[in-house]
Amino acid sequence: MAERFSPALRISDLNDFIAPSQACIIGQIQPSKTPLLPRNEVKIDPPVEAKPVKISLKDCLACSGCVTSAETVMLEKQSLDEFLTSIKKGKAVIVSISPQSRASLAEHFGLSPVQVFKKLTTFFKSLGVKAVFDTSCSRDLALIEACNEFIARYKQAQSLDDVKHKTALPMISSSCPGWICYAEKTLGSYILPYISSVKSPQQTIGAVIKRYLCQKMSLRPDEIYHVTVMPCYDKKLEASRDDFVFEIENQDGDLVNGDLRVTEVDSVLTSGEVLELIQSRQVEFSTLDESPLDRMLTNVTDDGHLYGVDGSSGGYAETIFRHAAKSLYGTEIEGPVAFKILRNSDFREVSLEVEDKIVLKFALCYGFRNLQNVVRKIKNGNCDYHFLEIMACPSGCLNGGGQIKPKPGQSGKDLIQQLETVYMSNVLAADPFENPIAKGLYTEWLEQPGSEKAKKYMHTEYHPVVKSITSQLHNW
Repeated sequence: MAERFSPALRISDLNDFIAPSQACIIGQIQPSKTPLLPRNEVKIDPPVEAKPVKISLKDCLACSGCVTSAETVMLEKQSLDEFLTSIKKGKAVIVSISPQSRASLAEHFGLSPVQVFKKLTTFFKSLGVKAVFDTSCSRDLALIEACNEFIARYKQAQSLDDVKHKTALPMISSSCPGWICYAEKTLGSYILPYISSVKSPQQTIGAVIKRYLCQKMSLRPDEIYHVTVMPCYDKKLEASRDDFVFEIENQDGDLVNGDLRVTEVDSVLTSGEVLELIQSRQVEFSTLDESPLDRMLTNVTDDGHLYGVDGSSGGYAETIFRHAAKSLYGTEIEGPVAFKILRNSDFREVSLEVEDKIVLKFALCYGFRNLQNVVRKIKNGNCDYHFLEIMACPSGCLNGGGQIKPKPGQSGKDLIQQLETVYMSNVLAADPFENPIAKGLYTEWLEQPGSEKAKKYMHTEYHPVVKSITSQLHNW
């Protein structure tokens, strides 16, 4: 594989789940079995006639260490140039901003998250963007579906004890594309049944916009160019999945044009790329006017406060734990859920006891080393967790590879601590089930959590990926 690094990737010292990430682990030809080299290095002396190997996106382990020719094509389609070109072509461009990216920009400019959101609305609309939304809203929708799925799995595991249903628990979160990519390409069929079928907040808001909101806006799905702003390069890979491409249907469910395929998310920009765009336009961001927020898909109260769940990587474990404790055992969890740190701060757990028996046991598992330990327990059949919130990046989504890098003299650790502080500043903690936007979407479109419509639009499937070049190393 050609060692082509984009400037952004080269300087960022990314660490999704492969460490160190800068060394590519895919060899071009079958390596000799002797002598053995360290696990994360491949040293090959190719024959003189060796031809370049073509690597597809499906061969990539999403380690963010290199950019292949196929990835270059994908990145060009999800670049700032493509974004600006779509505006010039007259597309109805909609931008959805993640709370992690909002926090990254807020920390960088010394502003509050709500100030950043309002200034980004001004900035993007000055470029010709039609609407700017908040993925905290779609995250609430995803959390409601995930809560419903967990309750169903938990009851299934409690009532049926045969082999067929032993994959019901632990349920594993599915919002991290780095984790999903690793699970599909490395772990395969034995781990996939445990993974939640609920789409990530990025793809959830994509489905809402392209399959529902477009009708409210009197637009066809293909007339909308939907851009998300995310903390992670792997979100670009997620948006490119075939699972998130669909054919346009009419109100009766019939195909309008069988040849026309629409993506839920057309492009993903990282937090760093948005900063680059602001700087390229020579905009004094801190002094920009603050525009009113687009309330249609934004978690904002009548008095202008943002709201969302606790948890800087989505709050899946905390929200589902709280909901399950109340729904299954009538226990109200007051205040923040008290997670106990285990071997390190990226591995924490919490449990609920009823009559001296642990009935719920959840864990947060961030970073590849912790992830591997949990996966090994599941494979060996000795994992006692009911739910796992897994993120590929150490420290979770705030530490995503697409976030703005530390300032000179600022350590990565200090930056993460500051981002944690900024993340929930001026943001009210709120129950997803009380979100009026989510309630409206169920009433007008999805019917109820776990309905057939909700499963069709809010859920997906994950598939073992048949390896091509990487399969050379399976016995190495």
